[in-house]
Amino acid sequence: MPPSQAQPLVSVIVIVYNDAARLPRAVASALGQSLRGLEVLIVDDCSTDDSFAVARRLEEENPGRVRALRLPANSGGCGAPRNHGVAEARGEYVMFLDSDDELAEHAARNLYEAGSRTDADLVSGLSVRRFLGNRWGKTTAWYPWIYARTRTLDSIAELPDLLVWDTLSTNKAYRRSFLAEKALTFPVGILYEDLLFSSQAYLAAEKITLIPNRVYWWDVAPPAKGERSLSNRRHEIRNFTDRLEIHRRIDGMLAERGLDELKYRKDVKFLKHDLVLHLRDLPFLPEDFRKEFAGHARDYLAGLAPEAYDEVGSPQRVCAYLLGQDDWDNLLPAVDTLINRDKLSAPLVERDGRVYFCPEHLDDPEGRRVLDVTAHGYHDAPLRKLFLRNRLTHYAAGPRGVELAGRIVNPLGRIPADAEIKARLEFTPRRKGMKAFTFPVADLRHDGDGISWRATADLSRRLRPIGVLDAVWDVRCTLTVGDERTTTRLTVGDVDLDAAAAPSVRPRLTRLVGDRLTPHATAHGHLAFELTGEGAAARRGTDLIDRALRGEASPFANAAAERARRTVRGAIELKRTLNNGDTKLKVYHQALQKLPVVKGQVVFESQQGRQFSDSPRAVYEELVRRGAPMKAVWSYAGSAEGFPSDAALVRRWSWQYLRALAQAEFWVDNQGYPHRLRKRPETTYIQTWHGSALKKMGFDLASLKRQTPVQQAEYLAGLDRFDHFVVRSEHDVRTLAPAYRIPEDRVLRTGYPRNDVLLREDAVKDRQLAGEFGIDLAKPVVLYAPTFRSDARGKVRAFELPFDVEEFAERFGDRMTLLVRCHYLNRVVLPPSVRGRVIDVSDVQDVTPLYQLADALVTDYSSLMFDYALLDRPMLFFAYDWEEYAEDVRGTYFDLLQEAPGPVLRDAGELFAALEDLDAVGKEYADTRREFAAAYGEYDRGDAAARIADLMFGADREAQA
Repeated sequence: MPPSQAQPLVSVIVIVYNDAARLPRAVASALGQSLRGLEVLIVDDCSTDDSFAVARRLEEENPGRVRALRLPANSGGCGAPRNHGVAEARGEYVMFLDSDDELAEHAARNLYEAGSRTDADLVSGLSVRRFLGNRWGKTTAWYPWIYARTRTLDSIAELPDLLVWDTLSTNKAYRRSFLAEKALTFPVGILYEDLLFSSQAYLAAEKITLIPNRVYWWDVAPPAKGERSLSNRRHEIRNFTDRLEIHRRIDGMLAERGLDELKYRKDVKFLKHDLVLHLRDLPFLPEDFRKEFAGHARDYLAGLAPEAYDEVGSPQRVCAYLLGQDDWDNLLPAVDTLINRDKLSAPLVERDGRVYFCPEHLDDPEGRRVLDVTAHGYHDAPLRKLFLRNRLTHYAAGPRGVELAGRIVNPLGRIPADAEIKARLEFTPRRKGMKAFTFPVADLRHDGDGISWRATADLSRRLRPIGVLDAVWDVRCTLTVGDERTTTRLTVGDVDLDAAAAPSVRPRLTRLVGDRLTPHATAHGHLAFELTGEGAAARRGTDLIDRALRGEASPFANAAAERARRTVRGAIELKRTLNNGDTKLKVYHQALQKLPVVKGQVVFESQQGRQFSDSPRAVYEELVRRGAPMKAVWSYAGSAEGFPSDAALVRRWSWQYLRALAQAEFWVDNQGYPHRLRKRPETTYIQTWHGSALKKMGFDLASLKRQTPVQQAEYLAGLDRFDHFVVRSEHDVRTLAPAYRIPEDRVLRTGYPRNDVLLREDAVKDRQLAGEFGIDLAKPVVLYAPTFRSDARGKVRAFELPFDVEEFAERFGDRMTLLVRCHYLNRVVLPPSVRGRVIDVSDVQDVTPLYQLADALVTDYSSLMFDYALLDRPMLFFAYDWEEYAEDVRGTYFDLLQEAPGPVLRDAGELFAALEDLDAVGKEYADTRREFAAAYGEYDRGDAAARIADLMFGADREAQA
């Protein structure tokens, strides 16, 4: 057989419809494959542009390699052209490519070789979405966990996630004989043909091979104005009914084969993904569409496994339930939370110590279960941390400006009727770093479960955009309640912006770049304005700019546009470069460290800037008390709230932070400054550390031992910066010092400064702190302070209370108060039912006052045990997962079960039994507790902060000088 007639190894079927411009690029990616023996079939779905002419030209330019085919009439979908391509294909394997995407260079080779090696009917690889036009070059892998390694499945039941999540046909190669034998074709005349075809192929295949290689570039281009792809026309009811029909067909296939587990997984995915795609658009669609949509949805939802609702997030679960109840008054706010994950969209209601999304449906046991949102912690979160729904109720452009009105949700009556409230509107350009404009909200009133407001913003006179660079403006409303402040966005809702008037505007680059600010709803449903052209000159100018940016205008205009693009890109790139970590490191080492050391400058940091706490705080306060000649700088990460006002505050990793470190005479911290920042010889680094060790640390960890020599050397370089390493016992010398490679001459045996207060005879309970939390000091106070948990890879796991907190409150609430303090890497949510009896004190940065308040400590493996032992009060060890913690995750330096200075309790029943008689526990372990304190706190004598202060600014310093 002549070479031209030899059977191709792979047939790539490229489908096209009215995409003449992009078709050559897609075909080039197929022809450029590293696999030889490949044919390309271009199937035109009867385009009305030049697509078929381009296909014929490509066929002529690549004889024997490209064939151009055309359907006699447009099919309206992808199924018919793909089926036609398969019928004409001659390759051993078949692949599909859309005209607006590309194949990765080695896609065909990798897929074909994997299929030949394993004799697979179907081979699948990684698809990567590439966001065209994104200035950061954004890409996202399509369900990468499925393609973490090469593997071959004998049945799709071995990996349900494949059928459930990867429903693409374009990242796969199918054995052509397999498609023919199983009579597998794409459905025609219905949307989501990929979903059904992929499911049929997965179920029919006797071998499926997955490879970790990238095989497909799925290009996502910003749509032209008014243009939507077939699958994105969710305003057309057919889009939803076709999706449901495809799902029903798949459900039928799964039922026929008795694949109940796969059906269950698919139900979960429908709630998490498919339904959500359509729910997101409901607030912007007319009421008749919503009603029809709800009728179709309810019929399908009734057939889902009830257990599937338990595996989806609260917003999805609430929306699905309310949709089934036809409760639009509550559903549309719930959809707002679905679109904006952190938004609180409803006033909420508290019943029987639990918090619910709405008061309706609570007589229904299923409704009560689904609508329970207690776990979100809305009832305890400070107002400043709540993202409240602010529904736009009125929009009009009048002679005095744009008239806006709205209503901000008031959850659980958090904002009382007599509260002092103020608000302002802020118009902010989408491009960062440019000027924003604010307008006061004059009319603001408390309105039951909401705050109603009305304002006028004279955008025409006061808002002066530059033009081009700041074409899009977002609107925010900042609400101030007393001394708390929260920022909201304006949810468009039922306000019709399509018919709304657009205020005139005078850009600084003249009205040729736009003369109107047109209101619109963003993808998240929020009010925004875009600079547009309405007058003839503005229309010509904006059209010229748009064409130039697309490269379609005159050479002169294109050159001007390119200069503008270069200017903008240059400014953005400069900003990115200046804030790039590598740039900062370079400037820090090559320039900032050349600056003179500032005598007496001390940079303090606790828990990597998260807190004003611990031993660095104790040293700082001792230096302030004695009036040391210190220039104090505190590092903070996130908010600077709670940090001292009489010190300079610098954000961690900012330029100010780097300069402060570079010029400091002293560094004082308890965990570690960024390890790549070298310390100059003139700077003294005092590492106070953050606790004695039960769990293994540093180079004693298997994860660190597995690192490469280069990684270990970088880690060690960070440790070598320590000039003094504070310890509180010889246990620390035997464990922490060698784990962190600390030589003997750097070990500082002073004890921990944070513990000085625990050893003072005049120390008293902090009554102010008790008052803030409403703690009754007449009753015993128990502090529960667990450490965090991590998985085998070191990732911090979400925290859940390991006992029923409501049972505790019911049983002990009238006799004692339980304080819960999470590790700073975790958070806890307590239900309102335990209010006043169980109190979350996790936001208290410094734990020491909590030690003093507590009459007993319940912990697990936290280093708090070593500190609290100094108070000689009862300690209980709730070690419900000791085997997993000690053996499977970290490992420990000693056996807590043998040495604990208190009872080791393995379940909630034992814990509650021990709490019944704390006095007995205290007496039983008194001797053990004192021995423990002596062994692990032998250098804690109450003068650690003073001794370190002397080292820095006292007699010790003079002697060294």
